[in-house]
Amino acid sequence: MQIPKFDPKELEAVGKTPATPFSPELKIFNSPVSMRDAYYAMTRRKPVWQVSGLDSRIFTPRIVPDNVARAFVLEGQPFDMAKEGGGKDMFGIEWEFIPVAGGSMVRPGKPFMEDATEWYDKVVWPDIDSWDWEGSAKLNNGTYLTEKTFNLVWFQTGWYERLISFMDFEGAVMAMIDEDQKEAVKELFHKLSDLYIRIFEKYLTYYQHIDGFYIHDDWGSQKETFFSPATAAEVIVPAMKRVTDFIRSKGKVTELHSCGQLFKQVPNIIAAGWDAWAGQEMNDTHKIYEMYGDKIMIGVMPEKYDIEKSSEAEQIRMAREYADKFCKPEKPSFLNFMGLKYVTPAFQEELYKQSRINYSK
Repeated sequence: MQIPKFDPKELEAVGKTPATPFSPELKIFNSPVSMRDAYYAMTRRKPVWQVSGLDSRIFTPRIVPDNVARAFVLEGQPFDMAKEGGGKDMFGIEWEFIPVAGGSMVRPGKPFMEDATEWYDKVVWPDIDSWDWEGSAKLNNGTYLTEKTFNLVWFQTGWYERLISFMDFEGAVMAMIDEDQKEAVKELFHKLSDLYIRIFEKYLTYYQHIDGFYIHDDWGSQKETFFSPATAAEVIVPAMKRVTDFIRSKGKVTELHSCGQLFKQVPNIIAAGWDAWAGQEMNDTHKIYEMYGDKIMIGVMPEKYDIEKSSEAEQIRMAREYADKFCKPEKPSFLNFMGLKYVTPAFQEELYKQSRINYSK
């Protein structure tokens, strides 16, 4: 895709994205390519401007039980998380919607399994063929899912998160390193990969305009990773890589959602085959970009600043400095979604302009 040089006329607003709990109202500029094409170009490491999560559309249909259980359904039919959220996931594990958290959790204290070796006998695998794929496709194809947006399937519960749902956190983290349980965990994770690949095949068979998969698997806390890099490399990465290999073989994008302080785990994220990852604020995304930005697309945070006390000129300066550091054609990045709270109208306009100029060099 040949991208023309930046034209100041592009700064004319042709629309707006509504404000969310995570971001202000933002302009849609008069760009030479659509938001979908710009996001696609970013995933191919040929960005047009510095995109963010707002340039894509998340798809979480209610036919997947985890989406209802986790109270996170985004599709062509409205969903009331307070009234409909919670219930059983695809494995029959009960989740409870917590209004103050705006999400669901498995109530701790009565784990489904006390020992990981129990999964061979206790886990009942979901019958995904019984889910109403055709009905969901009829609802969403051409309405919620169109070629105008870059559509990412948000998949709620990965490998370690699934183990937590079965065993509670303490049991799951112990099973990862216990010699009597570790082999069972590995086999469970590969069995999960078999299932996830079948589910993703269904998505690609029934739905139109699916561009990629955004998969959850939290690995860390505010201060540290839950388990060592060696443990992740041995227990999780091989199973995870099978799924990313499958997705990429279909020409689709893979993005990992993994919360926590994961600086030590970035080499494993790369080894697992992910195209992109945006760490939370406790991660030094600037350092991660410097060290690994040539191997994986990093969602980079802007510098923190007090929006209320900063002048428009300061906001413009910070946006330009961000673009010059992280919007390099030979080593691109994307704007971390968590950083949208620092994006003012002046910051957004300058970042768009300077990233367009930098990426078109």
